[in-house]
Amino acid sequence: MKRSLPLLLAVSAVCVALDQSTKHWATARLAYSEPIHVVGDLVRLTYTRNSGIAFGLFAGRAFPFYIFSIIAAIAVFVLFLRHPRLAWPRQLSLALILGGAIGNLIDRIATGEVVDFILLAWGRHEFPIFNVADMCVTIGVALFALVWTHESDETAPVSGSLAAAVVTPGESPPTLNWESAADDANAGDDRDAAGSGTASGSLARDGADRPQP
Repeated sequence: MKRSLPLLLAVSAVCVALDQSTKHWATARLAYSEPIHVVGDLVRLTYTRNSGIAFGLFAGRAFPFYIFSIIAAIAVFVLFLRHPRLAWPRQLSLALILGGAIGNLIDRIATGEVVDFILLAWGRHEFPIFNVADMCVTIGVALFALVWTHESDETAPVSGSLAAAVVTPGESPPTLNWESAADDANAGDDRDAAGSGTASGSLARDGADRPQP
């Protein structure tokens, strides 16, 4: 399908809206409060601020991590503009990455930190706390890796004869027997030669039989 800028921006806007609204809710509801147990200890909502990158990695480092969000957004637009035709899963992967990158970029520009509030745990093992923007980027990257490693039918080179292009779906394209075609062409030449010879002979006989003045 043809690439759609409105689709890219709309999906990205939904991701940003969900991310920012949940972060505002977490700040108002979870800050200085006990964690909320959604599914026992497996899924909990707890408030924290992250100065590092996604999932709390490299927190406390004096580095402008917002650069990564800017690079991700630029990379998305470059890929989008380089491909006039993109299957919808590819467009969706780019939109999710763009929305997640913008969501965390807003936090970094506003406060220098990102609000995280989703905690997954299994027994004594806890996954780094994350947010909706991190989820969008992770899903987008996974989808990107899945669909961009396979050539799309829309970008595959067009080959074959005109007959193959118009063949009905489910049918095999007609094949051309070159030997038969050559034989038919030679037979046609022989017939033309024979016809020409007959005509010449007829004219010659007509000339010989014509009475002399």
